[in-house]
Amino acid sequence: MKSAPQRNIPLNSTPILNRGTFAWRSRLVVAFITLAFIALAVRAFWIQGPGNAFYIKQGEMRYEHQIPLPAVRGRILDRDGRILAVSLPADDVWANPVEVPKDKPLTELPELAKLLGENPATLRAKLTDGRKFIYLKRLVTPAVGKEVLALKMPGVHETRAYKRFYPEGEIAAHVVGFTNVEDQGQEGIELGEQSLLKGTGGSHLVIEDRLGRIIQDLGDDVAPRDGKNVVLSLDTRIQLATYMAVKDAVQRTGAKAGAAVVLDAKYGQVLALANYPSYNPNDREDLTGDQLRNRVLTDSFEPGSILKPVTMALALQLHRVTPTTTFDTGNGRLEFHGAVISDDSPNHVITTTQIITKSSNIGMTKISTLLKPEEMWNMFTDMGLGQAPKLGFPGASAGRVRPYHSWRPIEQATMAYGYGISTSLFQLARAYSVFANHGVMVPISIFKNTEASPPAGVRIISTHTAQEILDMLETVVQPGGTAPTAQVPGYRVGGKTGTAYKLRGHTYDHSLYRASFVGIAPLSNPRLVIAVSIDQPRAAEHFGGQAAAPAFVQIASQALPMLNILPDNTVKPTVMPADASSVQAAAPAAAAPRAAPGHHG
Repeated sequence: MKSAPQRNIPLNSTPILNRGTFAWRSRLVVAFITLAFIALAVRAFWIQGPGNAFYIKQGEMRYEHQIPLPAVRGRILDRDGRILAVSLPADDVWANPVEVPKDKPLTELPELAKLLGENPATLRAKLTDGRKFIYLKRLVTPAVGKEVLALKMPGVHETRAYKRFYPEGEIAAHVVGFTNVEDQGQEGIELGEQSLLKGTGGSHLVIEDRLGRIIQDLGDDVAPRDGKNVVLSLDTRIQLATYMAVKDAVQRTGAKAGAAVVLDAKYGQVLALANYPSYNPNDREDLTGDQLRNRVLTDSFEPGSILKPVTMALALQLHRVTPTTTFDTGNGRLEFHGAVISDDSPNHVITTTQIITKSSNIGMTKISTLLKPEEMWNMFTDMGLGQAPKLGFPGASAGRVRPYHSWRPIEQATMAYGYGISTSLFQLARAYSVFANHGVMVPISIFKNTEASPPAGVRIISTHTAQEILDMLETVVQPGGTAPTAQVPGYRVGGKTGTAYKLRGHTYDHSLYRASFVGIAPLSNPRLVIAVSIDQPRAAEHFGGQAAAPAFVQIASQALPMLNILPDNTVKPTVMPADASSVQAAAPAAAAPRAAPGHHG
C-alpha cells in the first residue's frame, strides 16, 4: 500500500498558535538580561576593586571594637611645684547585659552590690537592661576593680580610668575648681584651662562576637596624649594663711560670708584667693550654690570708703588739692543738692590727709566738686573698674560704672566715696596695686610668671602722687585712724577701711553691712596688696576696722616672712581702741532733705 505523501505544515498555520509575535519584545528581553549581567559585572568589579575598602570597613565595624584609653589629665601646681590637682588611677565597672545569662541565677550579685556600694535590685535592673553597654559604677579604686574581676561574673567588666584628687581640699577649691565624672572641668582653673589640661584619649582594638564578647585582642593601640600641666602663681602656704584668716573672721563676727585676695603688686601675681564658706572638691555630695561662689571675682558690691583713695589720687594728680589743703566739714552734716551727707562725728576743719584718715564723706563730697564727671569716670576705668578681669576664671564680674553723661552732682559726690558704683574685691585689690607699684598698673595673672623681670605696665598716676596716697593710707592704721587694729608687728603698713550699707530692693538697709579693708605692705618697699571683705557681720562688729582689718593682719604677718621680706619697722605697733566715731553707725537724717547713702569706714 502506498503511503500518503507528507506535507510541510507551518507552525503558525495551526489556528490556536496562529498569533503574531513582535520581534521588538524578544529583543527587549534580551537587552534587559544583557544589561543585568553588565550591572552585576560592574557591581562585582566595584566591590572587588575601587569600593573594596568601604566594604572591608563595614565588615570590620561589625566585629571590631575600639576600647577607649583615657589620657591622663594634666596636673595643677602652685608656684613652687606643690600639687593642687592630680589624676589618680581608678576603674570604671561596666556591663554588657547581652552577655549576662538569662537562664541562670546571678549568684554573684549580692557580692558585686557590696563591692560597688549599690542596691542589689538596682544592679539587677542594669544587668537585664538589654543594651550592650551600661556603667555599673564609675571611678572605683583599682583594688575594688580587681575584686570585681575576681568574681568572674559573666558580662561584667572593668576599664582603667582616672579620678581627680585635690590635696588642698577646701583651702584652694575656688581657685582650682573640679571636674565631673567624665573628667571635664566644671569650675575654676579646671574649667578655664580645660583645653590644655584634658589631653587626647587613645584606643585599643579588639574583636567581638555577635553578643559583644571579646574573642581576640588585636593589640592595635593608638596611644593617648596626656594633658599639659598648669603652674599657678598661687603660694600654697599663703593660700592656707588667707583661707584660715577669712574663716576666722566670718566665725568671729557671725557674718554670712567672707573673701580675701593677696596680690604681688610688683610682679602682677595672685598669691592667694580664698572664700568662706568653701567646699571640699574631693567630696561634693552636699555641694550648694552658696559654697560654689567665688566671691572675690563674681560678687560685685558698693565698696564704700575703700574707693576714697582713688578719688583722692585723681584730685592730687590734677593738682586740685595737696595733702595739706584744708576743708571745713562742719558739725558732721552737709546739705548737698537736696540730700544730707553725714560723717559719723564732727570733724570741722581737716586736711585732705585727714579726710582719708578719718574717712570723711563730707570732705570727699567737697573734693568731688573740684573734679569733672568725665575726669572721675576716666580715673575709675583706668583703674580697671567696670571691666571684667582677664584672669582665665569664668564668671568674673565687671562691676558697674555708669556713663558720666548722666551723673547728677549728688551722684558724683556719692561715687567719690564709694556709693552708686559697684566693684568686685579683686578689682579693688588691682586698683590699690597702682599705689603699691609707684603709680603703674601691671597686668595681674593667676599663672606663674617665668620671667625674671616684672611685666610691663601702664602708668596711671605719677610716682609722687602714689607716694602721697601711701602716706595717707599709713595714717589710717595709726591712732586716730579708722583701723588702728591693722598694724602688723615689725612692718610699716597702710590701708583703707570700707563699711557700706547693703541694698535691700531699692533702698539701703541700715542693719546690713559689708565690711572691707584693703592694705599694702611693707610701705618702705611695697610688695603685697591684701584685700578682705566680710559680708553681713553682726552689728557689734560691722566696721571694716573691726571685721576685716584683723584678717589683714593675720595674713600679712605670715605672708611677709614667707616671702623673705625683711621687717621695715622697729617700733612696736600700738593698737588703740577705736574711738566713738568708729563704733557708731551713721545716723540717718531726721527730716528732709533725704540722707545720701554713706558710712565713714
